[in-house]
Amino acid sequence: MKAKLPFTKKEYIQRVRKVKAMMQQRRIDVLIATDPGNMNWLTGYDGWSFYVHQGVIISLDEEEPIWFGRLMDRNAALIKCFMKQENLYGYPEKYVQNLDEHPMTWIGDNIFNKKSWNKCVIATERDNYYYSAEAHFRLTATLPNAIFINANNLVNWARGIKSEKELEYMKIAGRITQKIHQRVLDVVRVGIPKSHVVSQIYETAIEGVDGFGGDYPSIVPLLPSGADASASHITWDERPFKRKEATYFEISGCYKRYHAPMSRTIFMGKPEQKFLDAEKALIEAIQAGLEEAKPGNRTCDIANAANNIMNKFGIDRNDARYGYPVGVSYPPDWGERTCSLRSTDHTVLEPGMTFHFMPGVWQENWGMEITESIYITENGAETFCNFPRELFIK
Repeated sequence: MKAKLPFTKKEYIQRVRKVKAMMQQRRIDVLIATDPGNMNWLTGYDGWSFYVHQGVIISLDEEEPIWFGRLMDRNAALIKCFMKQENLYGYPEKYVQNLDEHPMTWIGDNIFNKKSWNKCVIATERDNYYYSAEAHFRLTATLPNAIFINANNLVNWARGIKSEKELEYMKIAGRITQKIHQRVLDVVRVGIPKSHVVSQIYETAIEGVDGFGGDYPSIVPLLPSGADASASHITWDERPFKRKEATYFEISGCYKRYHAPMSRTIFMGKPEQKFLDAEKALIEAIQAGLEEAKPGNRTCDIANAANNIMNKFGIDRNDARYGYPVGVSYPPDWGERTCSLRSTDHTVLEPGMTFHFMPGVWQENWGMEITESIYITENGAETFCNFPRELFIK
C-alpha cells in the first residue's frame, strides 16, 4: 500500500532531523508527540482518530518516527504515513476507552520496554489537548526508571518557519477563505437565520476553489451579533440577522489541514459612529503592524505598533494578544501555540513565519473584527487573503 503524501518523503525526513537536533540541544532521548497537527507535520498522518490515544515517537536511535494508535486506524497510517510498515503500531481494541486497560500501558510495554527506552529521558507534550493526565500517569507507571520531562511544544516550534509547499497550501486556504467571505456577503441580510448562512459557509469551504477541494477547519465559524459580539467565541443558532446590529465572521478555509483565517464585520443598516471609528482604528492598526512585520523585528513590534493605533483611538487593548502563529492543525484550534503577537513576546521574525494578525475590538455590549493572516517574506509581510479591508454595510 503506497502512502498518499502531501509532501515529499525528503521534506518529512528534513522535519524529523530538525526535531532531533532540537531534542539533542535539550538532552531528550525520546519524544512523544500526541498533537495531531504535529503528527501530521512529522509523518503525514491524517484521520479523525484523535478522540482515542495516538501519537508519534521520535527517538535519536531510529531514523524514522514510530506511529502508534488504535489498531483499526493502522491502515490509515499505512495510507498516510511515509514510514516503513514495521514502524506503525496498533494497540488492541480492548484498550479503547476502557477504564481498566489503558493504551499508554500497552505503548510502554510493547514499544518502550522492548526497544530498551525504559531508562531514557522522555519528553511528552504535557500542555496539549490530546495528552491526558491519565495517559501520563499510566505511561510513567509503566516506565518507572525513565526520566520524564515536558516537551514544551518542541515540535510546534519546529513548525514555525514554513516551507514553500506549506506556504502554497496556505495560499490556497486563503483563497478559500476569500470565497467564503464573499458568499457570506452575498447571502446575509436581515431576517435570514444564522444557521442558513453557516450552511452556505460550510458548502463553500468544502467545495474549495479552482479545483482544490477544501477540508474541515479546526475552528467552526464564529459569528456573534449585537451584544453577543462583545464575546470572542460565540458560534451560531437559528436566530435571524437584525437591523442595527454588527456581526463579525471569523472564518478560515482549510487545505491539506493548513489554515488562513480572516475576520470581517457586517453591519445591518446605518452604523453608529463608534463602529466607523473602530473601522478606522482596525484598518490603521493592521497597516501599522504590517509595516513592522519584517525579518529581524520581533513579534512585540507588531503588537506595539497596532496597540499604539488603538490607544490613539481611545481603545484600551493594553497587554492584549494581537495574534498567533497558524498553519497545519486539527480541532479545537488552528493556532500553533508557540509565540504570540504581544508586547512581552520577543520572538524574532524570520521569513516563512505565518500569523493570524487580529486587532479586534470587544467592548461591553458590542464588538468588531477585521483581521488578516500574514506571512513574513525577505522584504516584509504579505497577506494570504486579498479581500476588502473594511466594515461592510448592508
